[in-house]
Amino acid sequence: MASNGSTVSYSKAHPKSRTGVATALAFGNAFPEQLVMQEFLVDGYFKNTNCNDPVLREKLDRLCKSTTVKTRYVVMSDEILKKHPELAVEGAATIRQRLEIANKAVTDMAIEASQQCIKEWGRPASEITHVVYVTSSEVRLPGGDVFLANGLGLRPDVSRVSLYFMGCSGGVTGLRVAKDLAENNPGSRVLLATTETTLVGFRPPNAERPYDLVGAALFGDGAAAVILGTDPAPLENPSFELDWAVQQLVPGTDKTIDGRLTEEGLIFRLGRELPQIIENNIEDFCHKLMKKIGSSTQVEYNDLFWAVHPGGPAILNRVEKRLGLVPEKLMPSRRALADFGNVSSNTIVYVLEYMRAESLKKAAAKEKDDEWGLILAFGPGITFEGILARNVIT
Repeated sequence: MASNGSTVSYSKAHPKSRTGVATALAFGNAFPEQLVMQEFLVDGYFKNTNCNDPVLREKLDRLCKSTTVKTRYVVMSDEILKKHPELAVEGAATIRQRLEIANKAVTDMAIEASQQCIKEWGRPASEITHVVYVTSSEVRLPGGDVFLANGLGLRPDVSRVSLYFMGCSGGVTGLRVAKDLAENNPGSRVLLATTETTLVGFRPPNAERPYDLVGAALFGDGAAAVILGTDPAPLENPSFELDWAVQQLVPGTDKTIDGRLTEEGLIFRLGRELPQIIENNIEDFCHKLMKKIGSSTQVEYNDLFWAVHPGGPAILNRVEKRLGLVPEKLMPSRRALADFGNVSSNTIVYVLEYMRAESLKKAAAKEKDDEWGLILAFGPGITFEGILARNVIT
């Protein structure tokens, strides 16, 4: 591989693609029908939950304005609340009731996103050899990976891996696992599907649970899919090679993102120190990835493209400031946050889709684009997930 100075061979079908390196070949996404405009969220949420607390209302209004989110998609709807009014009553709904709705919703979205991805890929679903299924929104046996495989009509011998409750870092974790599968099984084609819903944590606002308001102001629902493989065939359209992956745990930070699956659903707490922890550790983590580029010249941060999971505007602002990035470097992340909110594991795929679209425009205009870049996400642990990637769009 080029990153460690060894001899490099390139694909005859795609001259920019290196042999044996996992590459994104197609993307897909899916969203529930319910579109929420951020400017109307407060009125709708307090009406649906029959809450009249002016202090909580003012706090949520302030949070909504600070998130930079414009629109989101959610599974929760008037139809669901009419059928399950207990979801809007404090302490009335159980985890069983929530999961009955959420389990089906995440499967349906994952199937739709994967079907879109397979259609773009242009090859039969029967040629999928591996599935990596990522979610923090369901609990059941068998898991959603089985229902996804059945819904897509995949082969009975498709190899499945499920990654549960990885939170916001789950999308990059899934890419790392899919990369390993693709590179260690020559000729394989790996489907990564991520799918999330906030319904598991939906409940009325409560002064004793201030973090529920953060979730109401920031998070959204949806699904995403990526097909990865090595040595792209002539009819495949490679975009990003996944060159090198690193996972790192920040010691002593396991309480900063604290989530619990309780009788009343998913309850979580985000520590105020999270953006600072990310800022304090981001440079050393990025250096581990960047040194694998193997260039004899110094690589500057602004020489790279940046696909950063938009956990929130504070995180993006801290990363941008600490690394001295010019504003356009994080525009795909900010755009995904504005359009969809934080959709946990899915969001990094939406960022990559926006980046691919921009690269295709530049390629058509014969404009120079960044060749190397970093894919980053931060989740419970605190866990840093990163991939050194290479843009091979021609």
